[in-house]
Amino acid sequence: MIKKVSKHIVQNEPLLFEQSSPGKWGYQLPPLDVPPVDAASVLGKENVRAEIEDFPEVSEFEALRHFTRLSTWNYAIDLGLYPLGSCTMKYNPRVNELVARTEGLAWAHPYQPEALAQGCMEVIAALERALEEITGMAAVTLQPAAGAHGEFTGILMMRALLEKRGNARKKILVPDSAHGTNPATATMVGYSVENIKSNSRGMVDLEALERAVTEDVAGLMITNPNTVGVFEENIRKICGLLHDKGALVYMDGANMNALVGVARPGNFGVDVMHLNLHKTFSTPHGGGGPGAGAVAVAEVLKPFLPGPRLKRAGDKWAWNYDLPDSIGRVRAFYGNFGVLVRALAYVMAHGGNGLRQATLDALLNANYLRALLEPYYEIAYKAPSMHECVFSDDRQAKKGVRTGDIAKRLIDYGFHPYTVSFPLIVRGALMIEPTETESKQELDLFADAMISIAQEVDQNPELVKTAPHMTRTPRVDEVRAARQPVVRWKRPQ
Repeated sequence: MIKKVSKHIVQNEPLLFEQSSPGKWGYQLPPLDVPPVDAASVLGKENVRAEIEDFPEVSEFEALRHFTRLSTWNYAIDLGLYPLGSCTMKYNPRVNELVARTEGLAWAHPYQPEALAQGCMEVIAALERALEEITGMAAVTLQPAAGAHGEFTGILMMRALLEKRGNARKKILVPDSAHGTNPATATMVGYSVENIKSNSRGMVDLEALERAVTEDVAGLMITNPNTVGVFEENIRKICGLLHDKGALVYMDGANMNALVGVARPGNFGVDVMHLNLHKTFSTPHGGGGPGAGAVAVAEVLKPFLPGPRLKRAGDKWAWNYDLPDSIGRVRAFYGNFGVLVRALAYVMAHGGNGLRQATLDALLNANYLRALLEPYYEIAYKAPSMHECVFSDDRQAKKGVRTGDIAKRLIDYGFHPYTVSFPLIVRGALMIEPTETESKQELDLFADAMISIAQEVDQNPELVKTAPHMTRTPRVDEVRAARQPVVRWKRPQ
């Protein structure tokens, strides 16, 4: 079926069941050159059936063309830009995939003895050393399986330290510009959560924070750069405020791709942080995993790291289980090993100068897009942007167009939408992170599309409010689709 929209032609691919015709074969084989065998007599009559009900009958060519067409429907990082803010959906060098598939690493068994795992243990040790250097922290664990798991591990260690001091305390402070997993993590570890408001520049309000830091506060969970893409320029003062009251500082390092090679959280006074290796250091991101949420700690928290820990025994590596203050395992074995291999390959391929350049490129790209789009969209905060820039739909809302409408229209221009309506502290947020891997040409194309949509809003807002127009499926009722999903196909009568 061909659907013509404007000047574009979109081929709408039917289901394979709908292409089916009785009697079609997807293969052709020569006659048997051995005596035929009755399947029922060999397998048992109850295990054999003459046909599969409703099984599609199509030719080989139809099947091939069907699945090839479907593959072109997928949007992927190999196809174009993912402008999703706070997600770092960047292109990752394929050489890291090749390294992770090295036979001795890809097929290493988690139960193999230490004597046969020395290479894998060396990979883990080398990555821990590299991340210690990058973060300026005293030690690193690679056990946690993802960012939120890393947060959970970090807050467990903070609680263990405070309990050893005699008082675990009751409360964790979380700025409204932090990632949404932060308050959930604090609650899971048994703390109540108190929200700290941002100031007019999108940063933690120091006066509000100072009032909130009482003897009941165990610590602060701060994202830096925060979710509005702004660097917390008072981070050292913030850490000092917490430390003066005997509390600790947890830094959400999901946005570390804005700091690598430029600034080290250990120098800020941070006590514990996590890194999303699958975001900053190379594993393809998305689809639910796998990931790695490495956790780095200051000296005071080293005794509480999850066990076992690597140790050097003569000229070999061994696992140390004698850790009386450890919070114990947080993951079977030692994390998602393939992700760790990719991360080390990424770090070693770039080197110190290359990692710093990647960070500077990410900052440049975000601020380049900000400069192009600011005349057309309202920037949320006037403070300098880091790796991502956050706009609001305030100007477009006057014409009845909201951030979700703009995102839908962007699909018509061939781009994946930006992050819609997040962070929640920005009304009608448009959150854009171009990452370091995008070229100026690609950024210009994306900016041209966004500018064109802004002009459409001024001239014909209904065009944007009813987008997308060039997709195979028009705009759906998202509430109804969520409540009444149709997940099973039924042959029409």
